[in-house]
Amino acid sequence: MIQVRASNERGHNKLSWLDSRFTFSFDQYYDPEHMQFRSLRVLNEDIIAPGQGFGMHPHRDMEILTWILDGALEHRDSMGTGAVIRPGELQHMTAGSGILHSEFNPSPKDSTHLLQIWIVPDRKNLKPQYEQLTFPDKDLRGKFHLVAGPEAPVNIHQDANLYIARLDEGEQAKHLLGAGRSAWMQVSHGTVAVNGTKLKAGDGAAISEESEVRVEAATPSEVLLFDLA
Repeated sequence: MIQVRASNERGHNKLSWLDSRFTFSFDQYYDPEHMQFRSLRVLNEDIIAPGQGFGMHPHRDMEILTWILDGALEHRDSMGTGAVIRPGELQHMTAGSGILHSEFNPSPKDSTHLLQIWIVPDRKNLKPQYEQLTFPDKDLRGKFHLVAGPEAPVNIHQDANLYIARLDEGEQAKHLLGAGRSAWMQVSHGTVAVNGTKLKAGDGAAISEESEVRVEAATPSEVLLFDLA
């Protein structure tokens, strides 16, 4: 079963410096029909204006992932971390017992386009951590490449695995789902068919009671696949 969450049906908030789309309820956007999907709690698509961003603010008890689509993001936190994240780099924070951080677009002229992902951890009060890994384009081409999970390059504290695939026109990728597991597919670029259902950039889909996820790209595409307990 595939339930599509169309891009234009997501929550939307536009400020002078920030344009956000919300797959699930977030901040002032509330939709009881779209609170979360399994442990996937937040999936926001943000466009941040040049020189703007989120000032220092707190989080706790959440696994936070950031995937840059275009531009760059400058990160600082209460652990003393300072870093700039660019396309092909996945940022991960275990907020755990509590962390403060800021995220800014360091460019004076170009916008930053990103996906912000929150996954509910398997336990509370974890020690806060930060990591940032680069995934070369060649590793993501033509297949689902595991980037985050409990036994993945980026280690998260939940039975959830994130795969990313970049597909050329007409190219296919497959992923097997274990018994009792579900998946969420998010299209970041391009147009694809997921088990025969067409999706475009910004669209997502909840995939349940399926043994396999099959994706075929109609145009050059990038997709994120969450395999969830």
